[in-house]
Amino acid sequence: MSNLTTFRVWRGDAEGGRFTTYEVEVNEGEVVLDIVHRLQATQAPDLAVRWNCKAGKCGSCSAEINGRPRLMCMTRMSTLPPGESVTLTPMRTFPVIRDLVTDVSFNYAKAREVPAFVPPPGLAPGEYRMAQEDVARSQEFRKCIECFLCQDVCHVVRDHEENKPVYAGPRFLMRVAELDMHPLDAADDTGLDRSRSAQDDHGLGYCNITRCCTDVCPEHITITENALIPLKERAADRKYDPLVWLGSKISRRRPD
Repeated sequence: MSNLTTFRVWRGDAEGGRFTTYEVEVNEGEVVLDIVHRLQATQAPDLAVRWNCKAGKCGSCSAEINGRPRLMCMTRMSTLPPGESVTLTPMRTFPVIRDLVTDVSFNYAKAREVPAFVPPPGLAPGEYRMAQEDVARSQEFRKCIECFLCQDVCHVVRDHEENKPVYAGPRFLMRVAELDMHPLDAADDTGLDRSRSAQDDHGLGYCNITRCCTDVCPEHITITENALIPLKERAADRKYDPLVWLGSKISRRRPD
């Protein structure tokens, strides 16, 4: 069973653009990316779109569908309001390259600013041991597919371009949180306080936990409650709690 649906697709580049309207066939069970491919095959061969796996695992086909950041390959047409036109636009937070393709290099720059995992001293790869509870806690964050929908929807950078130099965004604050709670990360031994760094270097204080990042995550990662709020609590403790501050000044006793 098929029907004709109106699609309003933003066409343009960094210099500007406009919406172009298409009437396109939609079949039962199809996703938005199927329709975009049909448009390319039948009406708009020069339509630029980024995609790869079409299975919700590469994060490439991020766009805004009816104003909501989503993966086109995971948005079924049957979940959209029936009988209404569908509006496709590129992610608003990032500069447009052409049509639905945006320049997401901001995110890779922020990724490079997060200090990597620090291996525990005296242990070689293959000798690491962790409790299953600790594995499960950090494993949630490793489900991230780098779609950057959480970055796109975060109003701290979506509505305030001036914040981009000082704010990493939820995806990379989540990475800091993952490392900060990792029981084998030896960053403290190098003088790196990840919680303090999140506040001072990655703009944690700009986040006001509106939960919009969690709401759009296609992997259902609880970014706000499981990563950002605990990270904020640890950062506040280490900066303002006098007992925590004192404890950080006392050298750990090491076995002889």
